[in-house]
Amino acid sequence: MSATLNPTQAAEAGARSSILARLRATAIPEALPLPGVKAWFDAHQRHEDSAQRVARLRAALEAVKTEVHDTTAADWPELLVRLAAAKGLRNLLIGADTPHGAELESRQPANLELKRYAESIDSWRDVLFDEVDASLTLAKSAIAEIGSLILWPTPAEPRLMSLVPSVHFVLLDVATIHADLHSAITTEDWKDSLPTNALLICGPSKTADIQQTLAYGAHGPRELVVLLRHAQAVKPGAAA
Repeated sequence: MSATLNPTQAAEAGARSSILARLRATAIPEALPLPGVKAWFDAHQRHEDSAQRVARLRAALEAVKTEVHDTTAADWPELLVRLAAAKGLRNLLIGADTPHGAELESRQPANLELKRYAESIDSWRDVLFDEVDASLTLAKSAIAEIGSLILWPTPAEPRLMSLVPSVHFVLLDVATIHADLHSAITTEDWKDSLPTNALLICGPSKTADIQQTLAYGAHGPRELVVLLRHAQAVKPGAAA
């Protein structure tokens, strides 16, 4: 037995039926064609070589107070240790199980304590936030056009490693520098392999108040140090 609607309920039901009837009667337009993104980027390529991409990335990073240093596969650990000593750093956070972390450990730096990210955040939150001076992570790649490093967080190198310590060292292989974001997305097949968080980092953390006073380190590392790892030594004065 159906319930009797009062005048207000009947009016609401009638209005709802009228709206639904109009929606159902509306013709569905044909889908617009997808834009030719690849064709656009193909037509606007800079046709740069590796040295030009490195130079463009460096200029963009240094413009926002990022330190950029050239190094090689053989020399980067010593460079990192020297930079850490110059900054007065006591310790460095490395991934739980990474090739570059293991390589740094094998050099046994005398004046820099290496801490592995081997605990859950709940068990050592205070240590991470209060006792870690700096961290080292590996960049998956970089984008020359916008001066961004691409970090791909993993269980071995979680996102907090790039957010919490005051000084963030990033090791970047120059062979992985892309001309633009489209190149990075397509070459690395992002559509099938995105992590929970993919990070694009353009410089140290900074913010400004209403008086336009710029402050570094408010929401993350106050210093970003990029180690450009070349296949071979870069000659003095060379672009890359």
